[in-house]
Parts: sequence; C-alpha cells; structure tokens
Amino acid sequence: MSDSNSPDIRSFVKYDKYSHFPIQNLPFGIFCSDKQSKKRVGVAIGDKVLDIAACYKHKMIDHHKLCESSLNNDYLNDFMSIDSDHLREIRDSISILLRDDNPKLRDDLEMISKVLIPVSDVTVSMPVKVSNYTDFYSSKEHAVNLGSLFRDKDNPLPPNWLHMPIAYDGRSGSISISGCDVNRPKGQIIENNNSQPVLSHTKSLDMELEIGTFIGKNSTRGAHVSTKNTRDYVFGMTLLNDWSARDIQKWEYQPLGPFLGKNFFTSISPWVVTIDALEPFKSKQVEQYPKVLPYLSRNENYHFDINLEVSLKSSVMNEYQIITKTNYNKLYWDISQQISHHSINGCPMHVGDLLASGTISGSDKGSYGSLIEITKGGKNPLILEDGSTRSYLQDGDSVLMTGYCQGDGYRVGFGNLVSQIV
Repeated sequence: MSDSNSPDIRSFVKYDKYSHFPIQNLPFGIFCSDKQSKKRVGVAIGDKVLDIAACYKHKMIDHHKLCESSLNNDYLNDFMSIDSDHLREIRDSISILLRDDNPKLRDDLEMISKVLIPVSDVTVSMPVKVSNYTDFYSSKEHAVNLGSLFRDKDNPLPPNWLHMPIAYDGRSGSISISGCDVNRPKGQIIENNNSQPVLSHTKSLDMELEIGTFIGKNSTRGAHVSTKNTRDYVFGMTLLNDWSARDIQKWEYQPLGPFLGKNFFTSISPWVVTIDALEPFKSKQVEQYPKVLPYLSRNENYHFDINLEVSLKSSVMNEYQIITKTNYNKLYWDISQQISHHSINGCPMHVGDLLASGTISGSDKGSYGSLIEITKGGKNPLILEDGSTRSYLQDGDSVLMTGYCQGDGYRVGFGNLVSQIV
C-alpha cells in the first residue's frame, strides 16, 4: 500500500473527519475559477481545490510525464492516459506537497493563494470526455429483484446471467455531471393495458444507483484485456445515476434491449477517485457459482467497501430523506471481469471509456438501488416525510447520491451527485 494511503498522514489543509476529500483521497477533476476561466486539472482536498496546472507551472510538483497541455485541458483524458505506475508517483508527490510536515507549500502563503482555491470560488465541469459508455447488470440481487417482477419469481435470472457480465452500450453524449437538471423524456408507452402505444412523457421515471469506472489506457483492436492486466487500464471511479424511463423501457426492450428508456440522461459526480485511493478498502469477494470460464477468473480483488446512499427530496421538502443504503461490495461481477468480457471478442478499450456497474442492490428493501425495486414496480409506493407518496419520480423531485469508504478517523469519498427532475 502506498504511503499516500496511510491513515497517519495529515495535511496542513484543515477538514473534519467526515470530509470526503482528505489527504488519503486526492480525487482528480476539471475546474475553472472566478479569477481564471481556463479549465484545468485539479485535486479536491477538504473544502479546497489544488490547482495542479499552477503547481506544475510554479514547480511545486514535477514529474517527467507531466506537461502543460495535459494539465491545462478541458478534460482529464490526456492526464489519465499516463501509465498507472507514473500516475501513482504523481499522486504521491501531490500528497507529499500537502502534508503538514512539509513546509514547501505550507509556509508559502503567497504560493498557497495561487494554487489552493476555496471550492466556493470554483466551477467543476465534466471530468472526462467520454469515448464510449457501457452499462453492466452486475448486481445479482438487482437482477433477481427485476426478474421476480417481470419474469418468474421461481426462476428470476436469465440462463446466461451467472456465466457472463451482461451489458448494453449506452449514449456517451447524454452524460452530464452533478447539478444538471433531468428533462422528463418522451417515448412510446402502453397505457392501461391497451394494445396500441401512445407518445407520452414517461410516467415511470426512475433512478439507478451505480458506480462508473473510467478507462485510462487504449487497447489494440482484436486484443483481449485479461483480468491479470486490468490494473493497467483502470484510472478511477465516480458515482453514477443511470436514469430510466420504465414504461418506455418495458415497451421497447424486446428484442434488442434498452434504447429511449435509457439513452436520454446519465449523471456522474465530478471528482474521479483513483483505484490507488480505494486500495485500502478491499473487501471479501462475492462467491461465484457455477465456476466461471477461465478468461473470467478473478486475478485481483476489485471488491471495495464503498458505502452508498440515495436520498430524495420533493419540491416542498426542506431536507433530503434517505430512501436506500447499500454497498459496492455487493456486486457479483467485478470490474476486471467486466473489462475482460467486454474485450474478449477483440473490442478495443479507449481512454475515456465509461463502464457503469449496473444498479447496486442489497438483499432487503432498505438496500435496493432503484425505485422499481423499492416500490415493487409501483405497487407499494414509498411514503415521504411530507406525507406524499412515490411510485416513481415526479417533476420537482431532487435525487442525491453519495458514497464513501470509512477509514480509521477519515473517509475516502466521492462527494455528492445531485439532480432535479424538470
């Protein structure tokens, strides 16, 4: 484990034990500031943003793989493509710069004013120019819940589900960051068991709690990325909400799967947490039976103990109400298996590819990752604290997702992912 992950290190930047962005995290993102409109690479630390481009310019950090063009950039893609060993060295150098026992930046108040910016003075933007977007279906509990609703309660899983990670290709152009409104989509739906469809706004808008993984290395067309080589290809992770129009999806999904019910919007959190930061939080792998084919054998543990939570607020509520809590370690198929299966046919991985986990659900109602599960397809509405009920989301509703790993006196978190339906 890198020294940068040690629970004993401290930063001269002050934050409390509940901050998602302690020195043990150092997630990367893209931002601009009130004083400088140019987008550039930053790192979240407490309630500040460390301007990595400015640090490089003023020789606060240096590495032969860093260059001005990759840091003064609208996206992280060029920075992400630095190989994983060198990225780890860069992250370590940032950690050293921010430590409370290093006077280099700590005692230089003029330099601090140039490179360390209050988060209230910055605007974050899409961290990555997404090349391709694939959404997996990797939670067994979620698949069983949906299968019980729409297939057969005694045989809820499709016959292929336990043998390979199932997925569909989504729409990268519909991905936005936290804070962007969700426009209620239109599509064909069947109303009141009629035989003919009508064009309508969805009446069954749903959220889906997921984690997204960003690819930081290209693979060659025709080549297979083995589970043994996954670490070289994964840059980091982000919160992801895969919005779904269930009534549109239900009518259209056969025979080719999701289309308008899924491609209208996907939202992600703005800070990308590196795999290195998650390293101390590995948890027990989910047992897989029947035995998977050899190309899906897990070489390294990619199950992380990430606490996940979804809250909902109506337009008349003052506070968010927690509606579900679950954990990333519930996933049956891990990221190495997803990448291995994705590329087994020679499909190339590209820097900036986004792979979503699929909805993450636990085994009980309080841990379901979507409203369709929580309300049993709308039959058992959720009761909110303002007295209203929800089978699915209504206009004016806001959804807040958050996630973090709990360390000894600190958290490594993803921040918040917030969206409102309009």
